[in-house]
Amino acid sequence: MPSVFTHPAVPLAAALALGSEVLPWRLVAVGAALSLLPDLDVLAFRLGVPYGADFGHRGASHSLALAAALSTVFALFHRRMGVPFARAWLFLVACAASHAVMDAFTDGGRGVALFWPWSAERFFAALRPIEAAPLASSRFFSGAGLRVLFSELLWVWLPLLSAAALWRALSSRRRA
Repeated sequence: MPSVFTHPAVPLAAALALGSEVLPWRLVAVGAALSLLPDLDVLAFRLGVPYGADFGHRGASHSLALAAALSTVFALFHRRMGVPFARAWLFLVACAASHAVMDAFTDGGRGVALFWPWSAERFFAALRPIEAAPLASSRFFSGAGLRVLFSELLWVWLPLLSAAALWRALSSRRRA
């Protein structure tokens, strides 16, 4: 899995690209939280839930169905976030689903249960360039953690921030 530092890259890059008029900070904050939420499933290890079980790591919590369901609940508060329901829902689904998509591009683990509850099959992307973050914090703050951060910078942050900056530049040019 990418680290806790990288999962919020999608909502942050979208906010940079589109600006606060389109994506107010409250909406971006909820999107960032939803991008992190699936990894609460690591608590399943402490409860004795096997990795490959439906409710194990990268199981149900990483499904597109749960991303859509949670996004629906949070989008009900769209007025407090200052946007129409449809915009809130679409943005939040993209943020929540981005977690599983990023995990599918990592070189570790047992895949992601994208289509749970209809299928327990776990998937990886054909290309898996992102180095998986160690689950133990003691291993993260070591050479292994630095390799993960470099991998995330190269494969996630750099492309997303470049795309956001390009979008912003092209958008401002069109308005001028």
